[in-house]
This record gives sequence, structure tokens and C-alpha cells, in this order.
Amino acid sequence: KIDEEGSVTVPAKLLAEFVASLDAAPISLDTTQQPFGLQLECARNQARMNATDAQEFPPIPSVEPGIKVSIGAQELRTAVHRVGFAAATEESRPVLTGIKVVLNGNSFSMAAADGFRLAVHYGHLEEAVENPVDIIVPARTMNEVVRLLGDQEEAVEVVVNSSSSQVLFRLKGTELISQLVQGTFPNFDQLIPQTHTARATVGHQEFLRAVRTAAIFARDGSGIIRLEMRSGEDGQGQICLSARAEERGEHEGEIEATVEGDIAEAKIAFNSRYLLDALGAMEKGKVSLEMTSSASPGVFKPGDAQDYIHVVMPMFVQW
Repeated sequence: KIDEEGSVTVPAKLLAEFVASLDAAPISLDTTQQPFGLQLECARNQARMNATDAQEFPPIPSVEPGIKVSIGAQELRTAVHRVGFAAATEESRPVLTGIKVVLNGNSFSMAAADGFRLAVHYGHLEEAVENPVDIIVPARTMNEVVRLLGDQEEAVEVVVNSSSSQVLFRLKGTELISQLVQGTFPNFDQLIPQTHTARATVGHQEFLRAVRTAAIFARDGSGIIRLEMRSGEDGQGQICLSARAEERGEHEGEIEATVEGDIAEAKIAFNSRYLLDALGAMEKGKVSLEMTSSASPGVFKPGDAQDYIHVVMPMFVQW
């Protein structure tokens, strides 16, 4: 309920922390002139925040008419959940701090990489685009969009300006505008191995539980978890997981798996955090691990699905 219109600029963090600490009760806001600020009252709490004139707030950019698409809310959540964590956090290579988004026809892809791993998700658009779009959106922006989505079910409208320098995400009641990352993202199609010599398919929950157990012992051992495929009868076999650290001790466990191909040398080692991140991005069901050698990247996929690929560089160890 607005009794009198007005505008004012107050510190965002201070306002957010204060409001979050209050009970679920109505809050009244009034501007004060001497001193200039914002008066807030809620139940038995009251506060005054120093403020500045609303005109001093940086002008909100306007994304000029450009290419407009719609992505389903759940589709967007899934895509960012699957790739967002794989983006680099260091600014040494700015393009890797972003998520590469390609819009083409009625489909899209999102990819993120940090030099040690690559995550790619393929999805569908609500409506087809006339011209292909290739942009790099800051990973922080994409994560913020998902946070703002909450439980929204309506599709998200995405607008990219004609110069491909800004992007607008229009949510229910909220608009988020961001600068795009300029630069050339690595050609991720060339980073995905097209062939493999060995493949194992395991239950997602069993694999995740086994990796978490091994990670306990891997903490003081450079985070290394060794995986070895072993054959059995009728294509059935196991994946043996092991980790050891001089100060903690060692661990070895195995899980049932369906193995295919040449597994005589099917040994590979990964960083435990990268393994946990890769499995955490997938849903319950089956997970497949494809590999060529202990020195080549490992490829994780959700069973036989083709909508997600996660590539992890191996760690070099003595077997």
C-alpha cells in the first residue's frame, strides 16, 4: 500500500540484512528529510538508514530491441545447475568465468569450463529463433537468475541486444540486465572425446555414495580417487574405487557395474571434488563413464541420455 509516492537510495546489503532479520509482519517505510534517510518500522523494531538522493543511483540500462527468446523456467534451472559450477572463478581468463550460450533454431546449449573440466547441457526453447545467437553470459549472472526464479513456473524471456554486449532476463516481477563477456570461448566440441575404448554404467546413487566415502581418505592425498573397471560374467563387472593418504590411511571399495569394451587398462584417477561435482549435477538413475586411457579425459553422461556431457581431466598417478 503506497500512501505517497517517492524514491530514495539506501545501502542494499544493510536493507537486505535488516529485513531478513524481522518477523513476518508488515513493514512501514517513510523518508526523512533531517537527516535525509529511510525510516523503517516492523512490529517492535524500528530503524533509520542514511540515504542519498534517488537521482544519484546509476541509470538503469535499457536493452535495445534485439533477439528475443523464451526458455522454460525448469529447463533454465536444470541447465544452470548442470554447468554453472564448472565455470572458472579466477579472472586470469575472463571468458572462462562465463557460460557460453548458443541459441539455434528451437534448441540451445550451455557450456562452462575452467581448464580442468567441461560441462555441456543441451535443451529446447519455447519458440525457435530466426538467427543463431552465440554469447558468453557471466556465470554469476546465470546463478543469480536461477536464485531469483524461486518457484516460478512461467517461462523466462531472454533479450540480447543487436551488438551482443548486453542481455536482459525478464522474470515474473523482476528484470535482470547484465553485460556480456567479450572474447572467444574455447571450441568445446573439439574437447569432447568422440570415441572410447571402455565404458561402465552404474547406479547414480551407488556411485555418488562410493565417491563420498573415498573422498574422506582422499582429502590429505591431493584429493585423488583411483577408479578401475573390472570385468565379470555376461558384461557384469565392478568399478573399484581407492584412495590413500599417508596420515589418514587408505580405503578401497567397489560397486556393481555394466562394463563394455577393452578394460585391460581401464584405470583412471580424478580429483575427488570434480567427481562429486559431476555426479551432483546429474539426477537419479544411471551414470556412464567412458574412457580411453589413464592419460585421456573421462566422459560422464546420465545413462544413455544425450542432453548432458561432463568431461573431466585425469590426474597422473602411479598404479
